[in-house]
Amino acid sequence: MNILDDLKLQYKLGGIAMKLIYWNIACFLISLVFFWPNFTGAFAYPNWLALSSDPQVFLFKPWTLLTYAFFHFDFWHLLFNMMVLNFASNLFLTFFTQKQYLGLYILSALFAGLVFALSFYFSNIYGSIVGASAAIMAILVAATTYSPLMNVRLFLFGNVKLWHITAVILILDLVQLRSVNMGGHISHFAGAFFGFIFIKLLQNGTDLSVIISRILDFFANLFGKSSSTPFKKVHKNYNKPSEKPISRIVTKDKTQQQIDEILDKISQSGYDCLTKEEKEFLFKAGK
Repeated sequence: MNILDDLKLQYKLGGIAMKLIYWNIACFLISLVFFWPNFTGAFAYPNWLALSSDPQVFLFKPWTLLTYAFFHFDFWHLLFNMMVLNFASNLFLTFFTQKQYLGLYILSALFAGLVFALSFYFSNIYGSIVGASAAIMAILVAATTYSPLMNVRLFLFGNVKLWHITAVILILDLVQLRSVNMGGHISHFAGAFFGFIFIKLLQNGTDLSVIISRILDFFANLFGKSSSTPFKKVHKNYNKPSEKPISRIVTKDKTQQQIDEILDKISQSGYDCLTKEEKEFLFKAGK
């Protein structure tokens, strides 16, 4: 199995958190092709991708309230965000579902983007932002709100409480609030606030992620129905012996059993614990 096949398999089995990381990396690679970085390595994104605080821009390009959360200023911006996203995702998915995770990511990005645009507009400041930081802060704060006393083991520091990590990040944002990237830090606080509210509403029986789930299900069903065949004719030949169909079913059951065992191994120890033969088997089985 080559590296490309290995990446495809990780994407297929990694869940929504891994897919989001892949999507962010893919958007960065697209940026390298279409938006050449300047001498500092930073990208100058057009106003139909980056989120602008100019109402004449974001009101007529409302999709930028979401697209900004998948593009990054430079390589280091992407690297740091993906490291924190991976960390926060593992914590959040310990308690909640993948649909709730995706719903929180999208809704928090929309909310934080709107807060940034309005705050800059009423302050008579015009600027733009990109980056997944606001949505990542929402996921981290949501996990912290639900389980603040969870022990997290950090290299060189040992075990620390989750709320200590989140508090340090928020304090750093507060200290840098008046910096050049003021819009980014405002969106971070907005994302953190949304993550807190998301959990509090969830504990009271209101799941905001259902909004995103229903929208995605609607489009999935819409395109799924159009691609399906409404009528099928099934022909049976009663003269053929039944041994071959039985044999195929037994083979499929054995294959599925082996797939289930490998997936259980991944859920317990992670994808990297698989042997080369197990990775190749999963890749072939997925074709």
